[in-house]
Amino acid sequence: MAGFVDGLNNVLWSTPVIYILLGVGLFFSIMTRFLQVRHIKEMIRLMFSGKSSDAGISSFQALSIALSGRVGTGNIAGVATAIFYGGPGAIFWMWAIAFIGASSAYVESTLAQIYKVKQDGQYRGGPAYYIEKGIGWKWYGITFAVAALIAMAILMPGVQSNSIAVGVNNAFDIPQWITGVVIIAILGFIILGGVKRIANAAQVIVPFMALGYMLVASIIIAMNVTQLPDVIGLIFRSAFAMDSAFGGIIGMAIMWGVKRGVFSNEAGQGTGPHAAAAAEVSHPAKQGLVQAFSVYIDTLFVCSATAFMILFTGMYNTQAEDGSFIVNNVPAIEQGPGYTQAAVDSVLPGFGAGFVAIALFFFAFTTIMAYYYIAETNIAYLFRKRNSKMVMLILKVVLLITTFLGTIRPAELAWALGDAGLGIMVWLNVIAILILAKPALLALKDYENQKKQGLDPVFDPKKIGIKNADFWENAYKAEPNDRSS
Repeated sequence: MAGFVDGLNNVLWSTPVIYILLGVGLFFSIMTRFLQVRHIKEMIRLMFSGKSSDAGISSFQALSIALSGRVGTGNIAGVATAIFYGGPGAIFWMWAIAFIGASSAYVESTLAQIYKVKQDGQYRGGPAYYIEKGIGWKWYGITFAVAALIAMAILMPGVQSNSIAVGVNNAFDIPQWITGVVIIAILGFIILGGVKRIANAAQVIVPFMALGYMLVASIIIAMNVTQLPDVIGLIFRSAFAMDSAFGGIIGMAIMWGVKRGVFSNEAGQGTGPHAAAAAEVSHPAKQGLVQAFSVYIDTLFVCSATAFMILFTGMYNTQAEDGSFIVNNVPAIEQGPGYTQAAVDSVLPGFGAGFVAIALFFFAFTTIMAYYYIAETNIAYLFRKRNSKMVMLILKVVLLITTFLGTIRPAELAWALGDAGLGIMVWLNVIAILILAKPALLALKDYENQKKQGLDPVFDPKKIGIKNADFWENAYKAEPNDRSS
């Protein structure tokens, strides 16, 4: 099992793949004229605008669900893993993929809004929907939906629950299986309530957990602020092989920075569009811009906070490609949440392990919630016009089982399975959004033109030559799924 998964990851995350992902992000950045810089003010304004409806959720709720998926284990354990395999330079490449990936997040989330449907009384959308309606390849839409189901319900929940269990065990010496039971009990209550309960939980938990974590990180950074120039210098030197210690692993720095960056911020992965499609907005570009900013929140804010805490305190190890250690500051701690716990504890003794365990619980738990929502949306796509209640129940049971199993399986296997699930989704989605870039770019141009006229943009797909956007063509009045599916 482990050998097969490792072999699959060697293909999915080979060196050419890493550079292709960077190239795709750069391509979209150029095509959108770096909207991630031009529209920052508009992104922030749009985050807090809009209201929910019977069929849809607000922009902020959609952002919160998307952030539930983005802000998770990758922000704590993933950053430590990147430093372990790629050195401090991996952090620069996490920043790079976040910056250029924000444009990919805009494209995929705008496409989700353009081609969304109103199904069973609520908005549904995502890669499977825009592949079928935008490209016309139903077989490819089904392929993505199946891959997303396998990734979200089976392969990836274990990464999140494993990190929670390891963090809690490190802090409180609670057996990992007990943590698993608690996780699935709370998770079961929330996911049984459907998308509205998930959205309500996410909009409360996500801002609370992110602000609390950032506050503690800010305290530690402030206490070590004199080291800031040296640490930033180390990150940049290591990223470009200009540091004698880390110069030999620049390839690993790029690979693990991009790999963990994509795992963390999910830009281009095809997960964020599911939540984006559920938002009640007057123009698809609005939610596209909001989702682009969520990438910044995840990587440039939360991941950077973790990286600075670890590097400021020196609580990390870095392994060379031959298995020897370039840095071996904390030999008794395995790479993962333990580095972050040790970093906080070194500055605030007796506080770090417990605080990071609790933060990790909230970060990772909300990510599993988002995984369920994504899996549910793909079930809805696959079983349109059919009674899917029993399938939805089976999905819930499967996800709860795999979440529990993740708490007791070895961390390395949990991460390997998660990387495989991520890699499959990334490849299927990146191909789709490259083919479908034009509608997203037309929507951006239309949005900008209406803004210049002083209007609150309203979307008319026919006016700008976009076909098969049935929901928008029918002006919210009908059930597009009944006619187009």
